[in-house]
Amino acid sequence: MLHAHRCSPWPLAATLLLAACAVTQVPTPPAVVPAATFKEAGGWQRAAAEAPVPDRWWQLFNDPVLDALESRLVIGNQSLKSAVAAVASARAAYEASRSALWPSLGANLTASSNGKSQWAITSNWETDLWGRLRLASGGAGDSLQASADDLAAARLSAQALLAQTYFSLRTAEAQQSLLDRNVVAYQRSLDLTQVRYDGGVAGRTDVLQAQTQLRSAQAQRADIQAQRAQLEHAIAVLLGEAPSAFALAPAGTEALPAPPAVPQMLPATLLERRPDIAAAQRRVAAAYAQIGVADAAWFPDLALTAGGQSRTASLSKVLSAPNLAWALGASLTETVFDNGQRRQASAQARASADQATSSYRQTVLTALQEVEDNLSLAGQLQQEAQFQADALQAAQRTLQITLDQYRAGTASYLNVVVAQTAALNSESSLLAVRNRQLAAINLLLKNIAGRWDPA
Repeated sequence: MLHAHRCSPWPLAATLLLAACAVTQVPTPPAVVPAATFKEAGGWQRAAAEAPVPDRWWQLFNDPVLDALESRLVIGNQSLKSAVAAVASARAAYEASRSALWPSLGANLTASSNGKSQWAITSNWETDLWGRLRLASGGAGDSLQASADDLAAARLSAQALLAQTYFSLRTAEAQQSLLDRNVVAYQRSLDLTQVRYDGGVAGRTDVLQAQTQLRSAQAQRADIQAQRAQLEHAIAVLLGEAPSAFALAPAGTEALPAPPAVPQMLPATLLERRPDIAAAQRRVAAAYAQIGVADAAWFPDLALTAGGQSRTASLSKVLSAPNLAWALGASLTETVFDNGQRRQASAQARASADQATSSYRQTVLTALQEVEDNLSLAGQLQQEAQFQADALQAAQRTLQITLDQYRAGTASYLNVVVAQTAALNSESSLLAVRNRQLAAINLLLKNIAGRWDPA
């Protein structure tokens, strides 16, 4: 290390002159600009500037039970608590980087055997001519904002996962209610078939087919009950509670909420408000700030020092002029040989910036795909739900006609079995489509940061 003489002003003047020519800040690449509209959307409108995720975006589903569960999620979810701790850690790192911009002050007291005490006060300040500390502080600020965006993204993801798990649980309850009704109907069919068999009107195969229908429905009901229990356990864990201490009351006659209508016009610029995209963009800025920090190591460091000391046996005379000695100085240091460490650090910083940039762009592309997928899926499932509802009506009408024919003796029980199976499958398929429709809209809301509107 080379040290300049403190008595000469020329090294300081030369350093200040070099500072005017030094450029250590590397500009970040431009942000990815999405298209004005989505491929699967019917129209577009321009979005406003970045805005936070709405606090209660799930209220679009108009389900009071879901509202209550979501309010408990932000309090008990352990993953969110971990993200909050990460933000606190990033804030502490940011504050530490800011404090490095200011002078430090130290004090020292030494006592000797002759009864005299020596007091010393020192102050050091790195002038940050090349902006290394400023860039490090800016990068820490970007990292802090990225952590806050990570928290918002984790909260949004947890809220969407809770909503989807809740919809799946209500679907399981609706499937169980459907199977309960069919078990009762199949039991009546078995009783009717047994009477007809005892009267010599029906054959033994009719009784066996009726028993098969009944037992199959009972087995499906047991499986659905197990699925419902597992989904309830998953909701408990999301809320930060033990599954044994959590219970969710079954819904009423209408287990599934009605899916909200997807607007015909959806701006692609809504993606600018996604917290995961904002976090990725902040990390690009932080990575490019580190390039400046690494490049600043090539320039000499200027440190200013000031100190005062007093040597006296009396505390009351510590501040008297004859006992005080003051010193001011400046030191200029430059690394002559480091075996390529600064060059490797600069190359590593640039590679990390390239990695952060690629990750950011991939995040944007993935977000575009997610929105396109769920826009397309939501539109197709709306049509599929209508077709499936029409198919259910036809299957129920066919079943009623077939049962009447069987009671009149003009149709075999095999026809009844086929009609019952078709009706059960049609209603079960309709419930599955409605669940998928809710899932697609829920994920679409998550993908656009919980909002339809551009404002």
